[in-house]
Amino acid sequence: MAPVGDWTPPACWYEPRTAEEFAKYMEDTYDSVVNMPGQHSYAKTSAGQTRQYYKDGEYKNYNLKKSDEGLWWVAVRDEDRWMEEAAQACDQPPAWVENGETPDLPNAVTPEVLAQLAYNQIRVPDTEVSLAPGGASKVNLPTWAWLDRATFKPVEVTASLVANGVNISATTVARPDSLTLDPGTADATLHPASGECGLNGSGSVGEPYAKGKAGQEPPCGVTYLRASGKSAYDLNATVNWKIGWTGTGQPEEQALPDGAFGDDQDVVVEEIQSVNR
Repeated sequence: MAPVGDWTPPACWYEPRTAEEFAKYMEDTYDSVVNMPGQHSYAKTSAGQTRQYYKDGEYKNYNLKKSDEGLWWVAVRDEDRWMEEAAQACDQPPAWVENGETPDLPNAVTPEVLAQLAYNQIRVPDTEVSLAPGGASKVNLPTWAWLDRATFKPVEVTASLVANGVNISATTVARPDSLTLDPGTADATLHPASGECGLNGSGSVGEPYAKGKAGQEPPCGVTYLRASGKSAYDLNATVNWKIGWTGTGQPEEQALPDGAFGDDQDVVVEEIQSVNR
């Protein structure tokens, strides 16, 4: 599912590590850099200087003796987006934060940031609408489209953070809001004319086709005006989702940007055959 508009979930953020976790992370990173075959000398020097700063400098052995007094906050990047410019924005070095203090870092994990990260993990079902009458569609006869309530329902993801006194969580919920049809050709009429089919009171979209309705206008569908020939039209069905979240300290749902997810379906359209006598 992609957010509607220019907004995207965070590509990087800051989250806490215990002193023990941070010490292991720093030592593992140092060993990996200095022992990597062909590693440039400046990289080894930089890794050594960073290690010295946190182990032998101001903080004295990664603050292990103060492990119950605070946490290290370190930058984390989305593994699927680490090459993006946005993922490089979290460039501040690890910071020690005493218990009860608020990290002075942009995008430090909060319930809202967790909700935004959960947004990125939402996986909505494929959007394959039911189409009828069955078989190939016919020129100038409506094709009915609908989605059953059973497959058209909310999806939610919960993200949480528990570390040395930090215990926060957020649940992000995506609720289907409407279905938008794109017939794949200009030679078509949409029903309704906007192509956007809203929810019924039951939570479904459109109305299932029934025998005898072939000539009626469907509440959701498309009428093709020209045959597709030897190929097929790509009918795109996009579900529009309303997104919101609740979490620690925020019991009332807060809005996040809407999302959309669509799939293409091949629709073969034939001329109506008639017999001249």
